[in-house]
Amino acid sequence: MGDIDDIPRLSGKEATILDILIGRGELYGLGIVDASEGKIKQGTLYVTLHRMEEKGYVESRKAKQVAGAFGPARRLYKPTGHGARVYKLWSEMAAAAVLERALT
Repeated sequence: MGDIDDIPRLSGKEATILDILIGRGELYGLGIVDASEGKIKQGTLYVTLHRMEEKGYVESRKAKQVAGAFGPARRLYKPTGHGARVYKLWSEMAAAAVLERALT
């Protein structure tokens, strides 16, 4: 494994979102909020998802709009391969840190 500075950073919210999307697949934003069981609030979700898209951790697509529906089309989000790899590394590092603390 490379230098720790080479590993992209994940905030706690980003890690929670990736964990949910990796485990459950493609979801609407409100589905992510519901699945987070209070860890992610609707007010911060879309800002975080936008930042994650810019980093290449997630991608989104417009869902087909139901005939007669009002408002903008809803978006579905899913993790990218890059996002899944970053999450895996982040999880491994977190587990190693917990183990190291337990052994000292």
